[in-house]
Amino acid sequence: MIEESHRFKIFAGGKGLLLAERICAQLGTKLSKVKIEHFSDGEYAAEFEDSVRGQAVYLVQATCPSADNLMELLLMIDAARRASASAIVAVIPYFGWARQDRKDKARVSIGAKLIANMLQVAGVDRIITLDLHAEQIQGFFDIPVDHLYGLTTFSDYIESLKLDDLIIASPDEGGSKRAAKLAARLNAPMVMCYKNRQKANEIVEMRVLGDVSGKNVVLIDDIADTAGTLAKAADLLSEQGAKSVRAVVSHGLMSGNACQKVMDSKLEELIFTDTLPFDNSRCAKVKILSVAKPFAETIMAIQEHRSISEFNLRN
Repeated sequence: MIEESHRFKIFAGGKGLLLAERICAQLGTKLSKVKIEHFSDGEYAAEFEDSVRGQAVYLVQATCPSADNLMELLLMIDAARRASASAIVAVIPYFGWARQDRKDKARVSIGAKLIANMLQVAGVDRIITLDLHAEQIQGFFDIPVDHLYGLTTFSDYIESLKLDDLIIASPDEGGSKRAAKLAARLNAPMVMCYKNRQKANEIVEMRVLGDVSGKNVVLIDDIADTAGTLAKAADLLSEQGAKSVRAVVSHGLMSGNACQKVMDSKLEELIFTDTLPFDNSRCAKVKILSVAKPFAETIMAIQEHRSISEFNLRN
């Protein structure tokens, strides 16, 4: 149980409620209540039902999909600041707009930097997040960012499957570093899929770089949005002789007809974490692993002024 000296409260927005409850269960504490009041014109306001004066406040909320979730978090940050919280920590399991991390075309925004600015202007003191789309986003903040990794959660699950002839695959060149880390943890070889896109969420061409014949392939990615890349990669790997294909993904957005794409593909299983709520009845191939424990460990390390790398470097 939490000692009195560890004076903090945990609140959750709509997209963080389920994970926040699991984090609280890990910590042996109760989730505090926040009321989000909606007005008829679509405006809404945040009000804490518990006092936060002089306490550290942890606000669990994914910032996407839907800008409403980001606004909910910003309002909670502002409410905590005005209620004299001693520290305000945004626990952002899924950091939205992270795919806009650089100016790769003329006259485009850098959305991730804009969101970082908004959070800091609102008054946040610290960020805890998991598997950013691009690690350099940490540099967009002028406050501490605790970047957690889901590799331990994934590697433990894959090891429990006891797959022979295991091989790790990246669905594109951008995810090769992530795949290499998982391959090293599992002492398995790695292959990569090369894809060519003309515009977002539309793949023109895909090829496999490496031999997967007779192998049990595990694809790894950070986001399953439309699931088009994963479905196409799974089908291509199967065509090239893979014995089985499954995928592990940090954040399951599963927008549009993503579930149908997964069901129609050669994927045997799609595993992602509970950084976003997901109804398993939408897709029978989906399995969800919880990352409540690393978030709970991080919160306690912050409260006790201990090194977070003691456990996070395992990931």
